Amino acid sequence: MAVNVKGLTDNARKTAISELNARLADGLALSLAIKQAHWNIKGPNFIAVHELLDVVYGRLQEHLDIFAERVQILDGTALGTAETIAKATTLQEYPTDLTKSADHIAQICARMRDHGEKLRAAIDTTDEAGDANTADIFTAASRTADKDLWFLESHLE
Repeated sequence: MAVNVKGLTDNARKTAISELNARLADGLALSLAIKQAHWNIKGPNFIAVHELLDVVYGRLQEHLDIFAERVQILDGTALGTAETIAKATTLQEYPTDLTKSADHIAQICARMRDHGEKLRAAIDTTDEAGDANTADIFTAASRTADKDLWFLESHLE
């Protein structure tokens, strides 16, 4: 049992660590896709989209740090190396030949929808396993992801 946490079953702890690392892998892959778009985007509203991607990236990074820290709190190991992410992510590989802002935004939005769906599933999985605190962490991340998706999709209207 984790040194810092009492009142969780071993199954709840292991389930939470597994979900946190899975969402960490997807989130890190998403953050790299966001940076790929940020660096290579061209077209109408360039500066607005370029700066928005930085803001979205920053908010995502805050949640990813919380995921990794929660793994440590639960006496696990946060898995965030490039090699681990490449093997573990469930997100589609990001294309590197895009330049048009609408193409980048559409690709980022598709990955954000996928990430958001998996965050919502993780809320249920960890809550059902008995770790409401980890479910709450995923709930906060999901709210942020939904809002950022709305901000980005608004550029496609």
